[in-house]
Amino acid sequence: MSEGGLNAPVRHPIAWNDPDFYDWEKLNAEVERVFDICHGCRRCFNLCDSFPRLFDLIDESPTGELDAVSKADYKQVVDACTLCDMCFMVSCPYVPPHEFNLDFPHLMLRYRAAERKRDGTDFRVEQLTKTDRNGRLAGLAPGLVNWAGDTGNKLTRPFMESVAGVHREAELPQFHGKTFALRAKQNPPEVNAEAPAKGRKVALYATCFVNYNNPKIGEAAQAVLAKNGVETAVVYPACCGMPQLENGDIAKVAEAARTVSKELCGWIDQGYDIVALTPSCALMLKFEWPLILPGDETVQRLSEHTFDITEYVVDIAKKEGLAEGLGSLEGGVALHMACHARAQNVGAKAAEMLRLLPQADVKVIERCSGHGGSWGVMKQHFETAIKIGRPAARQAAQAGKAYVASECPLAGQHLLQGIDRLQMENKPQVARSYHPIELLAKAYGLTD
Repeated sequence: MSEGGLNAPVRHPIAWNDPDFYDWEKLNAEVERVFDICHGCRRCFNLCDSFPRLFDLIDESPTGELDAVSKADYKQVVDACTLCDMCFMVSCPYVPPHEFNLDFPHLMLRYRAAERKRDGTDFRVEQLTKTDRNGRLAGLAPGLVNWAGDTGNKLTRPFMESVAGVHREAELPQFHGKTFALRAKQNPPEVNAEAPAKGRKVALYATCFVNYNNPKIGEAAQAVLAKNGVETAVVYPACCGMPQLENGDIAKVAEAARTVSKELCGWIDQGYDIVALTPSCALMLKFEWPLILPGDETVQRLSEHTFDITEYVVDIAKKEGLAEGLGSLEGGVALHMACHARAQNVGAKAAEMLRLLPQADVKVIERCSGHGGSWGVMKQHFETAIKIGRPAARQAAQAGKAYVASECPLAGQHLLQGIDRLQMENKPQVARSYHPIELLAKAYGLTD
């Protein structure tokens, strides 16, 4: 393959069971090979902070080349990576099948896994990644937890920063006493038997975020699907493991993949499609899990039957047509394309879905929000996350739309913080961000 070829990027299985994967001499040799190619290219200079850090280290070295950069300094490049996959999917001309065989995000993952094996992990970060445990515990007293997590709380947030390492100004997700799975069981929507897509069946993978932190996204998705004749079941065996992936705990991700895929494939056997409600989780089910467990037939089968929620609605629109009753959204939408939605390589499905509305007014923003999951709330990363997301926040503010939306709820929340910090006149006053499926439900009159 030649540079700039049009072949689709190819990803190789992650050899995390191979002892060489954790061999520091071999790892540093591969890091140096990749960093040197990146130094000669610099096409990704405006993505995450990893690349500016790498290029500054080289440019400020005595020789102006990688050979004068200390191996100890490689860590600051690795630590800045959010595993957004935009370098691999969008910018890098040297990804496989090119002979240079660059996969920068997975190399950063390998480095973190090797660090974890050698040094252990930060106890505080480890606790933050236990989303199921945290969600269950917080659900016992959500009012108290949300009070403590509010950025306006000058008592608890400084304490949280010093003890847990969470930046005092970082917005944190809310928790709820009733999970999405429980709400769906107690109040299932009536399925429209006259809709063109009647007969379809979907198992909604609730995801930890929707289940514990934002059930409204799940309720909106279920309502829209029911309006379109789709029978739904809400399934949540466990978290997909994305928080563990970010921290190099590949074994934990593999464990989650085996657990979740086994249960979801049971629904596939019953004729259900699998729909994930957030793009990071869809990316895990579709792409990351099969690379971590390439010989697992259950994981592979699940990947072939999984859709992102916006992807699925567009599929209905194209094949059967949507149910009647869609209205317009007055004031338009500034739509942020989440990195992990783009990394699925299925096209801008959220934009495509919202453009199905009458008099659709959608401004698409294709810049990273900078959040990066739990990475963006940590004390050492929050200001960097705001900086990376500033171009996207500025575009959202300048669009002047009534709604700000992102398929990634954390990204949407982070963008609002970025907008609030912009030095500009006539900034829009946006109370909250939306998932695009919430806006479609609103256009149908299914939610307020």
